[in-house]
Amino acid sequence: MQYLVFEDEKVSRLKPLVNFKPAYGLFTGFRSLAQKLEDSIAERVRLTWHLRTYLAPFYRERFPESIVNSIEEDELFLVNGRLLCDKNVTEIIVHGALDPGNALMQGDDLLFARLHRSRLSDLPDGKLPDLLDSAFLAAGLAVQQVSGFRLIGNVWDVMAYHTEEMERDAEQLESGRIDGDIHPSAAIVNRSNIFIAPGAIVKAGAVLDAEDGFIAVGPGAVVEPQAVLMQNVFLSPCSRVKAGSRVYSNVFVGTASKVGGEVEDSLIEPFANKQHDGFLGHSYISSWCNLGAGTNTSDLKNNYSNVKLVIDGREVTTGLQFLGLLMGDHAKCSINSMFNTGTIVGTGANIFGGGFPPKEVSSFTWGSAAEGFETYMIEKAVETARKVMGRRQVAMSSAYETMFRFVAAREHGRKCFI
Repeated sequence: MQYLVFEDEKVSRLKPLVNFKPAYGLFTGFRSLAQKLEDSIAERVRLTWHLRTYLAPFYRERFPESIVNSIEEDELFLVNGRLLCDKNVTEIIVHGALDPGNALMQGDDLLFARLHRSRLSDLPDGKLPDLLDSAFLAAGLAVQQVSGFRLIGNVWDVMAYHTEEMERDAEQLESGRIDGDIHPSAAIVNRSNIFIAPGAIVKAGAVLDAEDGFIAVGPGAVVEPQAVLMQNVFLSPCSRVKAGSRVYSNVFVGTASKVGGEVEDSLIEPFANKQHDGFLGHSYISSWCNLGAGTNTSDLKNNYSNVKLVIDGREVTTGLQFLGLLMGDHAKCSINSMFNTGTIVGTGANIFGGGFPPKEVSSFTWGSAAEGFETYMIEKAVETARKVMGRRQVAMSSAYETMFRFVAAREHGRKCFI
């Protein structure tokens, strides 16, 4: 039986954060949804992966051992890629806890299904579609309605689940293990809640305070002088916290990312840059983003009411009191940028100038609050992205460039010439 983690029709609700990654590539806590699945399954079954066609070449390149968009066996066990893996999810997958022809649904979300490959391979072009249709798959199956499962169903859910997931992910840490190069003047408070990996560096006067939460510093990560970390902070390998920073209250910093200033309750994906002063709160910053010096985000409305987002021009209530900036891959803003509570900045957007930009900035646009926004031409966007990646010694591969150009062209409704 083949276990296939799939993307469904609701993935479109998660743009722009999923323009360059499958839904299970999103982070909440300090692991991606895929990492949570793989860590919990622990190789007891082999997971294979379904994702949108334009993402597949780069995903295969990045994970060459993975089976991607390929049906290898007659019997399939489908797992929704938007699921947050917990004990119940693990048990269902490991034990294959469905009879053939059965499915579990929560509302209109298909969580798991066990079916014959013909249900997928008999599609008109013989290929897996970009997104699997839950209603189509469920038709003809014996469906059981269930409750209590958690999925990423809206773009803000990565933040809604983040605090709880930080605590759950921390169960994987070797707390109390302190290695690395630690300066004698660094303050290490409550060592039993701290993990510092071999190869990590903690410099003079830094404060790692785990009195109320955990601190984890990955291999090759650097905490510069007089930086303060407290209340659940995870630094991925080769990340860096700049001198004098205040990083606290559920912060994940991805591999090779840099943070500075004040950072609270935020997720920063790998290879992002927020190394200067300024406040970032309750925000999700995707890979290859750059926040200019002095950038500030608002994450709480003046009247303390729930935050609303603007999605495709429509106002949507999130039910969250705290929510800052949601920024897609390769987006940038200039020095002293300001973002209103609940702002979405699209993939490849470039923001500059004074004043607050709109609460919804379209992908691959360029402009300011005062002068408005215009199309960010593909060739210029690719050229800038290649330079940004090169500065981190990452070459833009052909597969990545093709994916980049596809998204840019699609976001502006143009035919993609590659």
